[in-house]
Amino acid sequence: MRILLIEDDKELCALLAAQLQKCGYAVDCCYDGEDADMLIKENAWDCILLDRMLPGIDGLTLLKKIRKISSTPVILITAMGQLKDKIDGLDMGADDYLVKPFAIEELLARIRSIKRRPAKWEDTALIAAGDLTLKRSQSTLTGPTGSCTLSKRECSLFEILLSNPGQTLPRSLLLSKIWGPDGSVEDGNLDNYIFFARRRMKSLGSSLTLSTVRGVGYCLKI
Repeated sequence: MRILLIEDDKELCALLAAQLQKCGYAVDCCYDGEDADMLIKENAWDCILLDRMLPGIDGLTLLKKIRKISSTPVILITAMGQLKDKIDGLDMGADDYLVKPFAIEELLARIRSIKRRPAKWEDTALIAAGDLTLKRSQSTLTGPTGSCTLSKRECSLFEILLSNPGQTLPRSLLLSKIWGPDGSVEDGNLDNYIFFARRRMKSLGSSLTLSTVRGVGYCLKI
């Protein structure tokens, strides 16, 4: 599970990140609202921990932006603990609200609670485009002539392709989504996975085409 931690207190951010990583989570840190505004557009995280009081752009404004593009679970972590503050945060689209100071054990429990939720957040949903269907919970891709099991990165690639048919997806977006925003990967690795994806589609008898948009990225055409 990859978590984006948006917190301007760098000492607290480092402490929380270390504790979360110790529990097996991959954590990316961001310290101000303007940088966070750029990062959230990548939609590359499974959960976002968001402080309300941030320099540049405040947390609730960021939350509005997140909800326009994503259903990624958001836990607000803030010193603003009045009842109205909590209601405002939850009504804006937060999934949970945690008041500072808090015990790391409580934060971990709330993250586990979000992980247990079915429906739109967990990988139980089907994603379909044209004659292809991806079942994320089992990493299986189904086409007209059968099904196959995908690797984790193949599954991530097909997830974003099938979710955005007809749209040109920049290489930078695909790299961020598949390997993470700070992932160390050679640009040619993406070309290899595009080759694998085309081969998978052909083997399943799909009529869809994965086209190269020269100098930009790729587009799944139905």
